[in-house]
Parts: sequence; C-alpha cells; structure tokens
Amino acid sequence: MKSPNPMEVELKLALAPTGPAALTQHPYLASHAVRKQTLTNTYFDTPQGDLAKAHIALRLRQVDGQVLQTVKTAGQGGGGLSQREEWEWQVVGPQLDLASIAKLPPFQGELSGVLDALAPQLSTDFTRRSWQLKEGGQGQESHVELVLDEGEIISGGYRTPIREAELELKGGEPEALWALALTLAEQVPLRPSDSSKAARGNALSTQHWPLPEAHSPAEWLHRATLALDAYHDSQQASFLNDAQQALATLAEHPELDATARAYAQALPGALNTDGQPNAAYGKAALALAHRLAYQTALR
Repeated sequence: MKSPNPMEVELKLALAPTGPAALTQHPYLASHAVRKQTLTNTYFDTPQGDLAKAHIALRLRQVDGQVLQTVKTAGQGGGGLSQREEWEWQVVGPQLDLASIAKLPPFQGELSGVLDALAPQLSTDFTRRSWQLKEGGQGQESHVELVLDEGEIISGGYRTPIREAELELKGGEPEALWALALTLAEQVPLRPSDSSKAARGNALSTQHWPLPEAHSPAEWLHRATLALDAYHDSQQASFLNDAQQALATLAEHPELDATARAYAQALPGALNTDGQPNAAYGKAALALAHRLAYQTALR
C-alpha cells in the first residue's frame, strides 16, 4: 500500500466531442510516447450510499492483468483542480481487501461498521491514453501525467459518456498543471470539470444532481462547472440554464479584479447551444480558475 497519507493533485478537463482528436494531434505531444490501456472499473458502496454520503470512492480496477484497489476521499479545490487523499494497492483478485480498507483513516469511526455491506454499485469502462511529461531541471523539474479517457459510466440502468483529460502531478509544483492545461487549451476545446467519475455515477443512478449555494467568485465558478457537468450527464436543459445564470452572476461579481472580470465576461458567450466549450472558453475558464484555485470543497 502507498504511504499513510498520500495526496493526489490533479486537474480534470471535460472535452468537447472534437476534443480527443484535437488533443492527440496537439504538437506539444508529438515528441512524447503514448501508452494505451483498457481499464475496467467497479465502484463499491452500501445499498444506502454511505460512502457517497461521506464523499468517499472505493473501486477495483482491472488493468494490464492486475487488479488494483483504490480509496479516494473528498477533495479541496475548484475550477477542475482537486487535492485529495488517495490510497491504492494491488489485490489478488476481483474481491475487496476488506482487512486493508478497515485500517485506512476514512474507515475509522462510523464507516467502520459498513464494510460487510459493501457491494458493486456502478462501473466505468474506458480506454486510456497516457503521456508522461517532464519539464525543467536542476531541482526544478516537473512531472505531469496526462491521460485521455474515452468510454462510459454505467450506473442504475443509465449510461453517460466519458470524454475527459486528467493532468496528475507526479512531481514538482501545481503550477505545472495550470501551465500544461493552458497550453492544451490553445487548440483543444475543453472546460474544467469538478465531478469525479464516481460522483457522476452516483448522481446518474439517483437521477439527482444537487448544485451548491454560491457567494464568492470561486463558489460561482464551481456552481457553473457542476451545472455543466450535470447538464451533459442528465441532458436536462434546466442545468444549462443554471450554468449560464451562474456564469452571468460571476461576470458581475464585485470581488473580481479587472483581469479576473475580463476572463469571467468571456465565458457565457463561449459555450454553444449544446453547452459545449470552444477554445476561448477553455482558456478563459482555466485562467480564471487558476486565480481562484484552492477555495472550494469538492464533491
């Protein structure tokens, strides 16, 4: 098992339908080797959704002939960026290693009593292409793993596509994530996403996508981002309207400085009628999210 308190730092980007092709053809990736894998993932919870209520994800992943067990906690961040605790280790087969799970901090206290009730609740199956990107040197090197996931979430009899990129910090400072994302956004239609695959699957199963209240600029951006996530998974037009209203409120927020306001004002008109971003949306949203990062609790 990994260290007692491992921290995952990643930036999640939802891609427009043309995004995957644009990403794989980006000139920045031309000189980097790509690895392709098929990932089959099963997420576990109690029938009452105790882990989902605690914002904890527990999954078994089959990849490259191995089975990996992963536990992730709720994160802190916003605008696509998340920092969360993560534990991952190899297990011998497609059954949960309950003894090891019981030793983890999230399963102390109330959750210690739910382990025997855990059962498969949703699956995410997708193809992953990944690149290992390193920059700098002399003690300032950064290492970012860029992955492109394409597939689907299956939960509660419902399905929704997976079409996203994730930038995970393997070494260095989080600034490397923002720099890479902004480079990609120059040519790839994308937007920040604040919903994990597990959270998307749980919402899909219950057909319930709650949106948080918002007051600060970071909270309005988070609300707009979640509303767009909800719209694309639910296809309910009300969520696209919620997103546009949140973006409009954000653009006029009195706490924004002139630079942040310019970014915010570019967002409402950079979504098409299907709620898909153009390149201008990605650049402005990432630039704004960068300024507002680390301010919002994630689900």
